[in-house]
This record gives sequence, structure tokens and C-alpha cells, in this order.
Amino acid sequence: MEKNTLSREFTVRGVLLGALITLAFTAANVYLGLKVGLTFASAIPAAVISMALLYRFKDSNLLENNLVQTQASAAGTLSSVIFVLPALLMLGLWTGFPFWQTALICAAGGTLGVLYTVPLRRVMVVQSDLPYPEGVAAAEVLRVGESQRHQSDASAGAPRSGLRDLGWGAGLAALFGFLSGGLRVLGDAINLWIPVGGVALRVAAGFSPALLAAGYLMGAAAGVAVLVGLVLCWGVVVPWLTAHATPAAGQAVSDLASQLWSGKARFLGAGVIGISALWTVGTLAGPIVQAIRRQPARASGSSAAAGDETDKDMPRSWMLLIGLAALAVLFLVVNGFVHEHMPELSDAARYGLAALCVLFAAVFGFLVAAACGYMAGLVGSSASPISGIGIIATILMALSLLALHALVPAFADSVSGQLGVALVLFMVSVILAMASISNDNLQDLKTGYLVGATPWRQQVVLIIGCLVGAAVIPPVLDLLYNAYGFAGSLPREGMDPGQALAAPQATLMKQIASGIFSGSLDWTMLGLGVAVGVVVIVLDVVLRKAGKGALPPLAVGLGIYLPPTIGLTLTVGAVLGFFLQRAIKAHGQRAGKDWAAAAEERGLLLASGLIVGESLMGLIIAALIGFSGKDAPLAIVGADFAPAMWLGLLCFAALCAFFYKRVLSR
Repeated sequence: MEKNTLSREFTVRGVLLGALITLAFTAANVYLGLKVGLTFASAIPAAVISMALLYRFKDSNLLENNLVQTQASAAGTLSSVIFVLPALLMLGLWTGFPFWQTALICAAGGTLGVLYTVPLRRVMVVQSDLPYPEGVAAAEVLRVGESQRHQSDASAGAPRSGLRDLGWGAGLAALFGFLSGGLRVLGDAINLWIPVGGVALRVAAGFSPALLAAGYLMGAAAGVAVLVGLVLCWGVVVPWLTAHATPAAGQAVSDLASQLWSGKARFLGAGVIGISALWTVGTLAGPIVQAIRRQPARASGSSAAAGDETDKDMPRSWMLLIGLAALAVLFLVVNGFVHEHMPELSDAARYGLAALCVLFAAVFGFLVAAACGYMAGLVGSSASPISGIGIIATILMALSLLALHALVPAFADSVSGQLGVALVLFMVSVILAMASISNDNLQDLKTGYLVGATPWRQQVVLIIGCLVGAAVIPPVLDLLYNAYGFAGSLPREGMDPGQALAAPQATLMKQIASGIFSGSLDWTMLGLGVAVGVVVIVLDVVLRKAGKGALPPLAVGLGIYLPPTIGLTLTVGAVLGFFLQRAIKAHGQRAGKDWAAAAEERGLLLASGLIVGESLMGLIIAALIGFSGKDAPLAIVGADFAPAMWLGLLCFAALCAFFYKRVLSR
């Protein structure tokens, strides 16, 4: 890379553009997350928008575009704090979202999440074979766009062909998303219940082109592991629980099974994810320590001493200063929260409690960063179970406070009951900020690694993105709360509860924390999940040593924890990739290595296009929902339109067939 190109990588206009995109995407994600419990990954839409806007500047380049999408991608991830913070209003502790408290915990948590992933880059991006679906897709978008821009018409055959494949994928996914999420004439999932004796087996799959692409990119081993988790959950655990449960009056067996999955079986997946996360961190401990030791102690002003810019992380001195500042801000915010809601504590006790909370968040946050980075690398940021990490953090934080309650008499009244629940939720919001940013940062670093970006510049602009997003989240939360209210918490009398935002994860976190403090939480499934996770870890180690494949334990946990409409679609994509690889290998023996390489490239570009198209259409539909205040502002049929599910299945099958034939085309 030429020096003048590198000097244009970090620009003022790029930072300003990234900040503007962050503002828009954060607002859209906060609304969507509170309404349906899902957020969209914003890295790829940001890359497309950045290219479109910077195209008019002759001196813009691929690396500047990459930094814009890196900064703006914080919007799709930092907004995950909404999965916890509304619970403080449901508890009656807050009547709104205090700007400085909310903004500073988002900023401090997000900044620490960035710093924690710096030493993970070499281990989990450069030296790892994790697929990073969204990171790879974003890189392809940037590279194809750059090639198309700079190639002349006479010599642009290959780039134009690549852009066509990317365009086919993006166009089909956007059309599918418009017909399903917009007009609602296509169903977005198939959901069948098969009665077997006194129980019902569930067969469900989503019709998401982006999930199909993520499954294709993540590979057969992870796809099989997700399927194992699905079969274990819906073929064994849920039917067993249903057979031993008594339905409520008039409750259908299918409704009972769904209730037991949400309230019990999902904790099995959380247990598997928890023990697998600890195992992942343990196996990475040595390489992580080596990576930290290899960090430059300070920034070098000499270009000769700087070495390869594309392998240069943020210096240790910068990390130390920024990290200490973030921890100090976090301590002040937690201390203020404790002082406000626990005024009976002495100054010494308050400082001690705040310090212990910050220490817990700092230590557990690093473990979460490694685990979430691995999961994002495996299945992508969109499908990574941030709420599962939130469950584990809630349980561990609550148990820590209960232990403190028992060991230190000075805290006996303050860290129990509703105030204890509130403190747990407040700290878990910080941990979720760390988790979500680590999810995103490693995807961005994968994109940067593929396009030749400078890692430390990406790390700096992502911190800027965290600060911008943190400033946007509190007013947007206040606006939505006062306009709609949350389930179980309405700001004014006379408001329609039917219009309240569900905030499903926040409700779940509140129930878990309250259950631990009241002693009513069912620990059986969580402990069973840990045991299942240990068995899967052993099987994975045995398979790898024998050279007979792998069974990634985190993917098994995802199969249990995630809704089957997500898990089975990922598996379908992985199976499609498996058969395509076999077909490419067979055809390549006759057509030659060049054809095989071109076919693999077509598959990558098509998959990237599917992710791009659905992400952009999801952003547009989210904006329309936000402006209109309606669940389905473009719908031309009602929710009872029976053919929608089968039409969706038919179109999804046609999409899979098109993908297969397009990759193998000559």
C-alpha cells in the first residue's frame, strides 16, 4: 500500500460521515430492539452508504471507506444495552433515562470492549480459520466496489462480473425482505407442530437470506453442531419437559412447549454457552498472553521502526491510558448510582461496593470479549447470542452480590431485594456494552485484515463510534419511552398498553435477577447445560485429535439457545455450502483450478450480497416503522394471510437452487 493512500485512511470527513451514519443507525436499532428484541448488523449497510457518498470525492479510497463502516458499525452493537436498561424502569427505580449515567456506562463499557479485543486480533483474526461471515462480506463489498470504480470499461470484465454476483445476491435478498418484512405477502418462517403422543415436536425454519449466507460461510462443522443443539433441544428436552408439565386451562400443547423452551430449556443452552465460553478463553489464554507481550510499548514516530502498518495494533501505553480513564469513569458512575439509591451506606462501604462492581465488570468483561468474539467469528454478529451472555452475566453478578451480602454485614440490607436486582442490572448493562462491541470489533478487524487496513486506526475510530452512539442512546430511549412506554411500565396514565414496546430481553433479565434474590430461580436446567457442555467439549477434542472433524461446543449451545427459525436456517446454509464444495471439487477436476477458484469466489460474493441486501432492506423497513409508528406500514395483507408461509418456503427454496446453480455456472 502506498504511503499517500495510507495517509488518507484516517480523515476528518470520514470521521464526520461515520458519526452521522452512527446517529441514524443507533436510533433505528434502539427502536427495533425494544419492539421485537432484535437488532440489525450495521457494518455492511454502512459500507455501502459510505461508498455511495464518498464516491464523489476523487481522493477517497477503500481504506477510508473501511474506517467509516468500522466507526458506524458501533451503532448495531452498542445499542444492545437496551436489552437490560429498560428493566430499571420496570422496577420503578427510574422514571426516565438519566442522560449522563446512561451515556457514560455505554461509552465506558464500549471503550473497554474495544480495548479487550486488541490483543485478540492476532489470535482470533490473523491466526484463526473462523469464517467471520459479516466481516468477509463487508470486505467483499468494499473490494468489489473499489475495483469497479477504478477499472476502465475496456478492462473491467472481472470486476464487473464480481459486481454482478454481488448485485444478484443483494437484489434478491432485498426483494425477499421487501415482500416478507414489508408487504408481508411472504412468510418469514415455517413453523410446524407434529403431535406425538401427549407432546408435540416442533419443526421450524426461517427464510432469512442473510442467515442462509451466514450458514454457508460458517462451514459444515459448525452447521452440524447447531443442528445437534436443535435436535437435543426440540427433539429431547422440550418434549420431555412438556410430558411432565401440566398445561393451563385451555392452553395448547404447542403453547406449553414454547413456554417451557423460553422459561427452562433455553437455560440449558445458556449453560452450554457459559462453560464453552470458559473453555474457549482457557484454550486461547496462552496465545492471548503472547499477543499482549508483542504489543508495542508506545507509538513509534519513525516509519522505519513502525514496521508493517497492516499488523500494527494500538500501543500498550495508549491502551493503558484509555483503559484507566474508562475504568475511572465507570467507577464514578457506579458510585453515583449506589449513592443515589443506597444512601444509608457509609462512604467507605459505598466506595468499596463500587470498586467491587467495577472489578467484576472488568474481569468478566474480558472473558465475555473473547467468548463473544469467537461466537461472532463462528456465526456472525447478528446471530451471536448477546442476550445469552447477558443471562450468564446476570446470574454471576447476582450470585456475587448474594455472597457479598452473606460475608460483609455492612452490605446486608443494601445489596438484597429490589436494590440488589437494580445494581445487578445496572452492571450487566456495562458488560453487555463490552460484549456487543467485542462482537463487532473483531468482525471489523477481519474486514480490515482482508482489505489491508491499519488495525490501530480501526480501533481508534471504533472508540469514536462508541462515544457518538453513547450520546444518542439516552435521548432516543427517553423519546420512545414517553411515546409508547414499555411492557409493565407506562410513563402516563391513560396510555394504551397494547402500544407499549415489549422490551423482551429486559423483562427476562429482570425476572432472572429477581428470581435469584428471591430464591425462586430453577437452577436445574442451567446445571444440566454445564454438564452437556462438558460432554460436547470432550467430544470435540476427541474428534479433532482423531482427525474426524469437529463439534464446536459454542455452536451446540447456540442451537439450543437460539430460536429454531434461526438455528435451522444456519444449518441449511452450511449444508448448501457442503454440497457446493463437493460439486466444485468434482467439476474442478475437469474444468481446471481456475474455474474452481472462480466458483468459490462466486459463492463468496453471492453470500455477501445476500447479507448486504437483507441488511439494507432491514434498515429501510426499521426506519419506516419508526416514522409511521406502525408494526407493518407497508403490509397489503393481514396477519391471517394463510398462503404466506408456503409462498415464503417456495421462494426460499428457489433462492437456494439459484445460489447452487449460479456458483456452478460456467
